Amino acid sequence: MEEMKLLPNGIPDYVKLRNQNRYLVDKTMYLLKLETASNYLFLVRPRRFGKSVFLTMLHQYYDMVAQKDWDTMFKGTWIYDHPTKERGRYQVIYLDFSCVSSDFAHLEEKFNKYCSGVLTTFAEDYREYYDEEFVGQMKAKAPDASDQFNYLGLKAAQKGYQLYLILDEYDNFTNNVLNEQGEVAYHRLTHSTGFYRDIFKIFKSIFTRVIMMGVSPVTLDDLTSGYNIATNICMDPEFNMMLGLSEDEVREMIEYYRQYCHFEQTTDEIIEDMRPWYDNYCFSGEAIGEQPKMFNTDMTIYYMRSMIKTGKPPKTMLFANTKIDYNKLHNLVLIDNDTRRLAIMDEIIMNGKIWNSLERSFPAERIYEKDNFVSLLYYYGMLTITDYDVEYELSIPNNNVRLQYYDFIRNDFQAHNYVELQDLKKAFADMACNGKWQGAMNMLASTYHENSSVRHLIRGEANIQGFFVGYISICERFIFLPEFETNEGYSDFFLMPDLRVSTKTRHAYIFELKYMKQEAPASKGERLWQDAVKQAHQYAASERVIRLAQGREIHCIAMLFKGLTLERMEEVLTVAGSM
Repeated sequence: MEEMKLLPNGIPDYVKLRNQNRYLVDKTMYLLKLETASNYLFLVRPRRFGKSVFLTMLHQYYDMVAQKDWDTMFKGTWIYDHPTKERGRYQVIYLDFSCVSSDFAHLEEKFNKYCSGVLTTFAEDYREYYDEEFVGQMKAKAPDASDQFNYLGLKAAQKGYQLYLILDEYDNFTNNVLNEQGEVAYHRLTHSTGFYRDIFKIFKSIFTRVIMMGVSPVTLDDLTSGYNIATNICMDPEFNMMLGLSEDEVREMIEYYRQYCHFEQTTDEIIEDMRPWYDNYCFSGEAIGEQPKMFNTDMTIYYMRSMIKTGKPPKTMLFANTKIDYNKLHNLVLIDNDTRRLAIMDEIIMNGKIWNSLERSFPAERIYEKDNFVSLLYYYGMLTITDYDVEYELSIPNNNVRLQYYDFIRNDFQAHNYVELQDLKKAFADMACNGKWQGAMNMLASTYHENSSVRHLIRGEANIQGFFVGYISICERFIFLPEFETNEGYSDFFLMPDLRVSTKTRHAYIFELKYMKQEAPASKGERLWQDAVKQAHQYAASERVIRLAQGREIHCIAMLFKGLTLERMEEVLTVAGSM
């Protein structure tokens, strides 16, 4: 048996992955599709979906200098057996703008220095294709990237060479400027005589082919008159599965490593374990029902790293790197203290979805309008397409992302010092291990009641649910599932034991929360209470709930709030465990 391929842990470079015998999912069949789509392409995807690996693969395929390594780099791939006419026809420039500092005071200088370095290296790599003075002239024009690009365009045209520009993280430092410096500073970069806008005017005049990737369409929209030739393929169903991993691709990875490692779970069990945490991405309304949902690439690798090392899943399914996006989310929501965006967050958190249009592009100054804000959440991977009918049904894709929303709402509350988190965690531990749920629930209920100002933080119908969602989700001993679907409907909260974190968890919980306004009559309260009791009994009988409780005792808790006050809270049913 051949030596086991290593996982591609944190290496966003196709050449390094091939040279180091690392596992790669073959995406080369998309090269032909890209060639026929347009000469100038634009695609955005959330982070950690394999954009950089894909683009470095394009670089290797189209670069005329790299053809000497054709067998080493592509043998065993689809494109090796189906090469296109464009293979090896270009001199390629690869720019990665995540390498450009977002230090606004020196941004143009840093930008020019980075581009100049890439162009100087380009001149050395392609020295044999040009006249003797080519390298010297390129270096002499440094560090002015515009002069170097123009000089290169002139010389390549004279020699009859075609240039291919691959631009990764095209919006990285501009997004940072927008988030950190604000709209005015960002506007100076991308409008009028801004250097970033000017460089894109040069791009469209000297490159035969261009492909750009990033995470947001905002920057491209603001550069439109400077670069108005790109074909936007973000929502094209033909490219829906180009980045990320399909279930079949994940299964193939699992089966490959099963040859070398002992896994305690079957492949089906592993897939079912991963699905609620890493799956469910879709990037085209036309692909709904026609193509499988996609797994996040880096999240899948994180899981497989534990399987290969220990034969078991990771103790925590939360992929910590997803929290990198949290600050961006926080800034987007809270800028200008606009309560409309807070209301949108409430709707998404409590319903798990929102119906909205999806804007293909929009300028920075309109980024905080509802349609654009929701669209931006989609582009960042905080929402995904789950249905389409005139508008899109956009849903929280999985638990990894859902926890980011919970972090947001809890941190919003904690900014006002409502709850001592360490005390709450201890109460949750008592709840998980000993079945003593009253301490944690009374702590949250009294805190809610005592801080009437919390109302301005919890908007609309979802007032109490939002508060409880934010805090219950901190208990690592449970997998917290709001609006949990059973055969009988949706329970408000289901706390599923997470036995990979702690086998000492002996209890599971179903919560039904009911709310009525302060002025509502007592008769309404009684009706709501009876509804809660009935629903709790129904949910506890669900085969799915019993299976996910994993033999732990199930406690059904009904809670009735009147205004800010907890009127009644009781355990209305207990289902004995089978441990």
